[in-house]
Amino acid sequence: MQIDFGMYSLKWELEDLAFKYLEPEEYREIVEGLDEKREERIAFIEKIEEQIRLELKLQRIDAQITGRAKHIYSIYRKMQRDNIGLDQVYDLLALRIIVNSVKDCYAALGVVHDLYNPMPGRFKDYIALPKANMYQSLHTTLIGLNGTPFEVQLRTWDMHRIAEFGIAAHWAYKEANKTKKTTVKVEEDKLSWLRETLEWQKDVADPQEFLNTLKTELFEDEVYVFTKNGDIKVLPKGSTPIDFAYNIHTDVGNQMTGAKINGKMMPIITKLNNGDIVEILRSDNPKGPSRDWLKFVQSSSARNKILQWFKREDREENIEKGKDLLQREIKRIGMHEEQLYKQNYLEACMDRYKFGSLNDMYAAIGFGTITAGKVISKLLFEYRKEHEEEGIEEKIEELATRKRTHEKSNKSGIIVKGIDNCLVKFSKCCNPLPGDEIIGYITRGRGVSVHRKDCVNIKDLFQDEARIIDVEWCEEEKQIYKVDIELKSNDRDGLVADIAREMNNLKAAMILINSRVSKDRIVTTNMTIEVESLDELNKIMRTLRKIDSVYEVNRKK
Repeated sequence: MQIDFGMYSLKWELEDLAFKYLEPEEYREIVEGLDEKREERIAFIEKIEEQIRLELKLQRIDAQITGRAKHIYSIYRKMQRDNIGLDQVYDLLALRIIVNSVKDCYAALGVVHDLYNPMPGRFKDYIALPKANMYQSLHTTLIGLNGTPFEVQLRTWDMHRIAEFGIAAHWAYKEANKTKKTTVKVEEDKLSWLRETLEWQKDVADPQEFLNTLKTELFEDEVYVFTKNGDIKVLPKGSTPIDFAYNIHTDVGNQMTGAKINGKMMPIITKLNNGDIVEILRSDNPKGPSRDWLKFVQSSSARNKILQWFKREDREENIEKGKDLLQREIKRIGMHEEQLYKQNYLEACMDRYKFGSLNDMYAAIGFGTITAGKVISKLLFEYRKEHEEEGIEEKIEELATRKRTHEKSNKSGIIVKGIDNCLVKFSKCCNPLPGDEIIGYITRGRGVSVHRKDCVNIKDLFQDEARIIDVEWCEEEKQIYKVDIELKSNDRDGLVADIAREMNNLKAAMILINSRVSKDRIVTTNMTIEVESLDELNKIMRTLRKIDSVYEVNRKK
């Protein structure tokens, strides 16, 4: 017995209902616009239907012809996407022709093109080039009576089952034909998209992320490109050779070093067009993908495969980072590790989020797949089961209130001796950092200005000693501070790239970098970076001094 789930019908109905209640005005306008000429449209489409039916019968093509109502939300989406009015949506008037074979599809297409003039650029062949989710049909837009455009879809009964009822119908059809050996290979190829989707699910721990991936792959506009052997690859519109490489195989993407498009070497971030022939160049000793690739890929599968590579490569680092983030979160809510790190609590948490081991959980937190707060919430849920009488929520809220009060009073990271809740600002002339010796100066109407004790302006400040005040760093509070530094180096290729790489290795934030070359080939590089302390700044400067050709690194006064 064949069972069809009707998922597409359900999807369309839910979309229209949601649209009706979420955007009632837009919904009403479209419905009223459709109702205005309903009878005229029905008469128009019935006349065309009769003409096509008669001609197909003369050509001995067995076909079922029906009018197809476009769903209200899909009309709205098309109007928004193309910035057009309701009168410019050509497929409001549409016919669907269902025939017995692919040959009859193209024969029927010839019949309708002979009866009515096709609109240029409005023909799509999803039979020769099916969508990734197995959808197949011929789409054409024609000019009917009085110049009114209308759309015709042509498909076989098998294509219709898949289009209307989804992939579940395809399985049922395959079961009915499993004795036909010649169809097995074709059927397996058609299901490859589903198998790949299920593989993604194994790598994606967050259900919401998987759902977003699936929606993107199902409904994204597509581009059709070819391998050098002539195989067709269907990719989301805007895809690059990076997407193409990962569509072939994960290893091809990870080993990619370059790409040829139509026989010419091109950047791997070049957007692909329909009909392009793409060849991927690979290395025997690849460095793996770059994080920058994530800015250019369009397909969710390629994005996930790149992320998985970094998860594996940086696993040990992510484990340590995850542990640290979890410990900070526990400390933040005023609890201790021994309270939450019980075996049964951890097992429940790992089971909830499908982690195979404790290290998998730490690595996921470190990588950012899941937040430490989410894990702590589950651990607290298990803790409450055994400690209901302790009122843990009240304790956490009380601690959070105290912390907010403390943060407010020490927001600047500076303690002004003898004054509470004082406005504090850091002087831009010397940009003091935790670890620098500092002094405060009471300004007129702008609170206390904090300077380094070796600031060039200190002498001027001390002329009015009554406004000098003692300040000190608040050791409990960590803040982010901007610092300007200057590098002197001999000119060479790749210098800025090496500086950026070292900053990335240190996980230091670089806000601005600017290089200029003098006539004698000396490069002056000015950078603005973010640090938490003087120690961190010194570490960065020591590392930058080790870069080839750099001979001087100074903090700007």
